[in-house]
Amino acid sequence: MRKRIALALLAAASGIAQTPPPPPVPALLANYKAVTSGRLRTPEDADWLMIRRTWNGWGYSPLDQITAANATRLQPAWVFSTGSNNGHESAPLVNNGVMFVSTPGNQVIALDAKNGTLLWRYRRRLPDDVVVMHPTSRGVALLGDKVFFASNDAVLVALDARTGKEVWSTKVGDNTHGYYTSLAPLVAGGKVMLGTSGGEYGIRGFIAAFDPETGKEQWRTYTIPAPGDPGSETWPKGDEWKTGGGSVWVTGNYDPELNLAYWGTGNGGPWMGDKRPGDNLYTSSTIAIDVATGAIRGHHQYHPNDSWDWDEVSPPLLIDFQRGGKTYKGMINAARDGYLWFLERTEGPIHFVEGKPFVTQNVFKSLDPKTGRPEIDPEHKPATGKTVSFCPSLSGGKNWPPAAFNPKTRMIYIPANDNLCSTSTGRDAEYNSGQPYMGATTSMSVVAGADHIGEVQAWNVDTGQRAWTHKYQMLNWGPMLTTGGGLVFSGGTTDRMFHAFDAATGKLIWEFPTNSGILGQPVSFSIDGKQYVAVESGWGIDSRGLQARLNVLFPGKYPEVPEGGAIWVFAVK
Repeated sequence: MRKRIALALLAAASGIAQTPPPPPVPALLANYKAVTSGRLRTPEDADWLMIRRTWNGWGYSPLDQITAANATRLQPAWVFSTGSNNGHESAPLVNNGVMFVSTPGNQVIALDAKNGTLLWRYRRRLPDDVVVMHPTSRGVALLGDKVFFASNDAVLVALDARTGKEVWSTKVGDNTHGYYTSLAPLVAGGKVMLGTSGGEYGIRGFIAAFDPETGKEQWRTYTIPAPGDPGSETWPKGDEWKTGGGSVWVTGNYDPELNLAYWGTGNGGPWMGDKRPGDNLYTSSTIAIDVATGAIRGHHQYHPNDSWDWDEVSPPLLIDFQRGGKTYKGMINAARDGYLWFLERTEGPIHFVEGKPFVTQNVFKSLDPKTGRPEIDPEHKPATGKTVSFCPSLSGGKNWPPAAFNPKTRMIYIPANDNLCSTSTGRDAEYNSGQPYMGATTSMSVVAGADHIGEVQAWNVDTGQRAWTHKYQMLNWGPMLTTGGGLVFSGGTTDRMFHAFDAATGKLIWEFPTNSGILGQPVSFSIDGKQYVAVESGWGIDSRGLQARLNVLFPGKYPEVPEGGAIWVFAVK
C-alpha cells in the first residue's frame, strides 16, 4: 500500500498523468451467468435469452404467476428512458437478472432487471453519410459472455456482457451500396447469423454466419442466385439478379433437430415485377438453410414475381399441428400477403399444407392444392405504366411484428391490419448504387364501410379456424407475447396503450397508457420468484408513416403519436 502511494506521489511530482482505475464491475455483472447453447435450447422459465425466447419463435413464457384473475392489478415496477426517439422495436433480453436492450441511435443498454438501474451503455457512432432507410434495432443476441449487436452501418459487433466494451466487430455488407442491418442476430449451431436490410436500394440479399469468438465469416448464402445456381432460371438472362432485392431483416427461427434455420426474404427489386420477368427465387419466400454449411435445403415462395412490396421477412413459427388425423412437423406464417400459411418442414424441402386469407385479400384467385402457388388476378397486379389497386395494402395483413403461439390454448395470436388497400402506379427505375430503387408511386385507402383497421386474431392451429378477434379502430403494429398464465400481451396501437387479453376468449382484461406508441416485442421474466412483463415504448419508422397517410385520408382522426423511447416493466401489486 505504501509503495503504491509513494509511486503515485512520485508520478504527480514528475508531472506524469495517472490513468484512473476502471470503475468496479457491479456484483450482478461480476457474477454474470454464461449463456450456453444448452440454455438457449432449453431456457430456464425465469429468463428470456433470445428475442422470441425460444428458437421456434413462439414468443411464449411458461410463467403463470400473472393471470386473468390478477392482471387488473398490473402496475409499473420501473420505467427507464432510453434517451432515443423513433421506433423502438427490440425485445429486452433477461439473463439471471441482467437485462439487455437495443434502441434506435445504435445503442445497447444493460440494466438491473429488478429495479432499472443502469449497468452500462454502449453507443456506436455512425458515419455521417450512412445509408439507413429504417434506423431501428430489433434486438441483440447472447452467447457465452458476449452480447451480439447488428449496427445500422452493416457491422456485427460483439460486446463484453459484463462491461459493454467492444470485443470485436466485423463488416457484414457495404453500406455505401445500400446494405444496412436492423435485425437481432440469430445464435444457433455454434454460429452467429444475420441478414441485411436494403431491398429498396437494389441490393442482392444474403444471410451470413460468423464465428462467435472471432467474428470470422463462416459462410454467406445469397437469396438471389447467380447464373447457373439453383433458382437462377427464375430470373431473366441479364443482370437483374445483381439488384434483385430479397433482403433479410427479421431474425430467423431454428430447428436444432434438423440443424436448419428458417429465414424470410423480402420483395424483389425494383418493385415492378415486369422489370424482372419470372418467379424471382428466392424473393418473398421462406428458405431453409443448413446451419453447418449455409446451403439452401428447401423453400416456399408465397407469391412469385412480387410486385406489391409484400416482404415476407417474418419467419414461420415452428409449430407441430394436426390436420385430418395426421400430425405435421409444421410451420405457420401469417404473411404480409394476407394469407395464413400452414406448411410442413422436413430434412430439406418445405411442403404446402393449407392457406387461407386472414384479412381482406383480392389478389389471389385461388391456391394450387398441392403446391400452394397462387393464381394471381392480373387486374390487381401492379406493372410499369399501369395503375392498380390491391388489398391488403403494401404494409400487408401483418407486417414484421411477430405473432405468438401458446401451447396450452393451441392458438396462434396475430397482430393484423384489415380493410387497408393500396393503389400503385408503376414507373421506370434507374439503378444508382446506394440510392432508392423502387419504381412506384403509391397511395393508401380504406375499404368502404369499414368500421376498424387493427385486429388481434387468435387461430386454433389444429382446426385451422379463427377462435376470436379483438378489433381496434386504429392501426395495430404490436408484437405479441403469450404466457403460461393464460394471457396475451401487445401494444401497437396509436393510443399508446399496452394491453392484456384472456388468451382463451380474447377478453380485454387490462390496458395501460405508456409515454408513446408500443412497437417493442414484449417479454416476461422472473426475479426472486416474482413475475414481470417488460416492453419498449417508442413510436416511429413505418408505423409513423402509415399513421400519417391515414391522417391525410381522415384529417384529425389519426393524429401524430408522441415519440420518446422508454422501457416499461410491469408487475402485479
